[in-house]
Amino acid sequence: MGPLRGGLILSLLAGPVGAEVCDKVRPNWDGTPASALSEAVALFGSPLGLFLLIATAFAIRFRHAWAGLATVIGWTGFVSIILAKDPTGIHEFAVLEGCVGPPTLFVGVTIAICIGTILYTAPRRLGKTDGDSDA
Repeated sequence: MGPLRGGLILSLLAGPVGAEVCDKVRPNWDGTPASALSEAVALFGSPLGLFLLIATAFAIRFRHAWAGLATVIGWTGFVSIILAKDPTGIHEFAVLEGCVGPPTLFVGVTIAICIGTILYTAPRRLGKTDGDSDA
C-alpha cells in the first residue's frame, strides 16, 4: 500500500502545478488543446521567428549566400532551443495540460526553409562542369 499512497499523493500534487503552468506559458490560452498547426503559428509568430522569416526573405530576394547561411544558422539555433530538454519540466506540464502542441510541423517547415535557402542562394557555376566533354 505504500507505493500506491505515494503515487496518489504525487498525482494530486501534479494537478495544481500543471494548471498554473499554462497561465505562465500561454496566458491567453482559451482551453482548447493546441495542435501542431497552432504551435507552428505561435513559433513562427514569435519575435525571433518573425525576425528570421524577414531575414530569410531578404537573403533570398538579394540572393546573398552569406546572408542565407546566417539565417540557416539562426533557424538551427531557434530549433535547437525549441527541442532542448527543459530541466525545470515546465514544457512537459504544458504539453500535458494541452496549451503547448508538438513542434513537429514547425521543425519540418523550418528544415524546408533552410534547404530552399541554401539551394537558392548558392553561387552559380558558369562554364563547363567536370562531367562535360569537348566532343
